[in-house]
Amino acid sequence: MLSIIAIFPLWKKTAHRWEKNSFKLLLALLLGIPVAVWMLIIGQTESVIHALVEYGQFIILLTTLFVISGNVFLQGDIEATPITNVKFLAVGGILASFIGTTGAAMILIRPLLNTNKERKYVVHTVIFFIFIVANCGGLLTPLGDPPLFLGMLRGVPFSWTFSLWSEWLFVVGVLLLLYFLMDNYYYSLEPTSNIVKDQTHILPIKLVGKRNLLLLLGVVLSVAFLPSIDLTAYHHSHNLSALLPVREIIMGILIFLSLRGPQVARQQNEFNYHAIQEVAALFIGIFLTMIPALMYLRQVAPTLPLNEVTFFIFTGGLSSVLDNAPTYLTFFEMAQAMGGNPSVAGVYEPYLISISLGAVFCGAMTYIGNGPNFMVKAIAEERKIAMPSFIGYLKWSVTILVPLFSVLVMIFIVGGWWAVVGSSILALYVLFFLYLNYFKKTALV
Repeated sequence: MLSIIAIFPLWKKTAHRWEKNSFKLLLALLLGIPVAVWMLIIGQTESVIHALVEYGQFIILLTTLFVISGNVFLQGDIEATPITNVKFLAVGGILASFIGTTGAAMILIRPLLNTNKERKYVVHTVIFFIFIVANCGGLLTPLGDPPLFLGMLRGVPFSWTFSLWSEWLFVVGVLLLLYFLMDNYYYSLEPTSNIVKDQTHILPIKLVGKRNLLLLLGVVLSVAFLPSIDLTAYHHSHNLSALLPVREIIMGILIFLSLRGPQVARQQNEFNYHAIQEVAALFIGIFLTMIPALMYLRQVAPTLPLNEVTFFIFTGGLSSVLDNAPTYLTFFEMAQAMGGNPSVAGVYEPYLISISLGAVFCGAMTYIGNGPNFMVKAIAEERKIAMPSFIGYLKWSVTILVPLFSVLVMIFIVGGWWAVVGSSILALYVLFFLYLNYFKKTALV
């Protein structure tokens, strides 16, 4: 499944067909259904049902945020300077923790692209938008990213993730700095005519579709307080109320209210369903084909050398190519069985920190690491922006994120003298960025 996502957009025989969501769905089902049937044959019916329920919850949440946020439009066209773009990304990095990475990404990606429509070089802006808004910004609350929400359901206090503010500030802050340096470089390459056009086409910022912000608040409250289908609870108690999708029903009502209200903002957004259809088509294949992968992980997990560092590496590495929610839960349960104090929800707190950081941050490593990633890519491509392929995006993430996450581990997880080493490496890395962008007049990626 992952190989198809990486190769088919680049292969001449399939590149044209890959543009059709029906073709993606066909391939996803051709791979996913045999795996599901095989799991049923060997007696893993519960695993298949769990995967399908989680897929349904995942898609309904993304669809709700996608549809409602599509009816919010930040009208206007301000000058697309590096400072302006940094402000967009910074606001998105904050919003992501409170309305979710999907909500923040869907509200801000179109205004950001509109602001930069006069500029020639925009790809790097979309890439860093995925890094910051669609992923790393969602660390501070359980509403920010699905893995943290699952942790809250298993006893992690709602406010505990606020204790990760220093890691959030470090990663988001460094990414904003690197982006500012890179955007300054690309801004210097812009044709003079583009800059003049950008400076002369200025319209004041105005928010259209404000009532939909209340609907988005309803989504946030639904995620925080309303129950959904809980198969584990049903297996333990056989209480039919555990099978009621209350949260999803309310989300359906919120979608209806958004579609029944004024659609001016949706029209200005040039809204269509292509991006969410692409996510739905691909992720049904991912959710089904990852069932045996996750089962195997649970089997071999007790033999893995687990500590603060490897919990981050394993959780982060697998969250890059599998859905980060079940990956988070797998290592959460393993850490719970290991015990240790001080603990949070029965998990040794340093382990829980590593698992949380790995699941949230490393979702930015690939297009499929987190749901909003593909949606942002699809929206950018609708605007005729030549986004990198699966492998091309990986080149960006390996170049930018791997060094940053390595330093994060040294400073915040290992500590001691490693923190000094990590700080030194980070300083050299930033200076290298500065040297490339201002003196060599080139970009690292």
